[in-house]
Amino acid sequence: MKASVDRFSKDGDTKATLSTYINDAYKQKIQVAMGSPNAPDVFYNWGGGNLDQFVKAGQVESLDAALAKKPEVKDAFLPSVLETANLDGKQYGLPMTGTQPVIFFYNKAVFAAAGAQPPTTYDDLLKLVDLFKSKKVTPIALPGSQGWTELMYAEYFLDRIGGPEKWEAIAKSGGAAWQDPAVVQALQYCQDLAKKGAFGTNFASINYDNAGAGKLLATGKSAMFLMGTWEYPTQLTNNPAFAKKDLGWFQFPSLPGGKGEPGNLVGNPSNYFSVNASSKNKEAAVDYVVDTVSSDAYIDDLIKSGAVPATKNAESKLAGKPNAEFNGDVFKMVSTAPSFAQSWDQAVAPDIAKRLLDNLQKLFLQKITPKAFVDDMAQAK
Repeated sequence: MKASVDRFSKDGDTKATLSTYINDAYKQKIQVAMGSPNAPDVFYNWGGGNLDQFVKAGQVESLDAALAKKPEVKDAFLPSVLETANLDGKQYGLPMTGTQPVIFFYNKAVFAAAGAQPPTTYDDLLKLVDLFKSKKVTPIALPGSQGWTELMYAEYFLDRIGGPEKWEAIAKSGGAAWQDPAVVQALQYCQDLAKKGAFGTNFASINYDNAGAGKLLATGKSAMFLMGTWEYPTQLTNNPAFAKKDLGWFQFPSLPGGKGEPGNLVGNPSNYFSVNASSKNKEAAVDYVVDTVSSDAYIDDLIKSGAVPATKNAESKLAGKPNAEFNGDVFKMVSTAPSFAQSWDQAVAPDIAKRLLDNLQKLFLQKITPKAFVDDMAQAK
């Protein structure tokens, strides 16, 4: 992103600057900034409900007119990824990061020392939890001071138990759809896994934004870590020796008897750049977004950073490049996934997402039952 801003400022008449924030701080700041004189010209978002709140407030510029003049830009991206920022039939954002499914990362050296192999079924995973506990290794790192890190388990358990249709019903109508027995069962799996000690005893004090959980994995204090694929470039930056030698990955295990297919994914199809409808530099802002995100220079920079572009030609571009093994595996997962569900906290309105994440933290700490969880969410409007 820094390089793209530098190129834009050098090549055009408008000078651009980049402001960055950590995850939760950004979510709060953009809520306040949009609609104010301090709103950015171009803003980062997750698509879905996260973007829709601003669209409904008339604060986002449609990119359809610009894309009609440059159809090759829209055609460059995977349709399923574009769809997340297409609201009411209009395109309000373009993918600006790689595609980001949630997968398990693991420490190969820790697995080798324990004589373990990556699990393919949930029963295999539970056996690994017992094995690593016996070795005094935290089985799974969990930065549980933030509810969105726990949400990944609920998402996968519901998919594996009931299939993607269960979440689609919730996203569409909410209410009683939360009380589906498959949702209750998925939440019970989450609570049971925490009670079993899979995450250790102090997971509620671990934070993702300060790279605490990633360091536990890299130093061998934990064996596994469920996280979005953005964790890979983070490990390359923070723990390069570990990332290049001992960092492995696998998809969330299957649940025997469940309706969800083993190849189904959850996570972020991508993140998006959108344009502030009230921008005083609207033309330049639209030009930056449309001209940047599918350009060869930007895509090459994404690949160098360890990301997997959400473009149709990504597979050919990844071959022979740095991080080719990881990126190739991720692209294969995404391109062959029967279903790729957007993270729940980004698919729903922010107030419902906050309620969801607050309940998740209570659930993992055994402070609320799965039944009480779904009954409360059924009341959310």
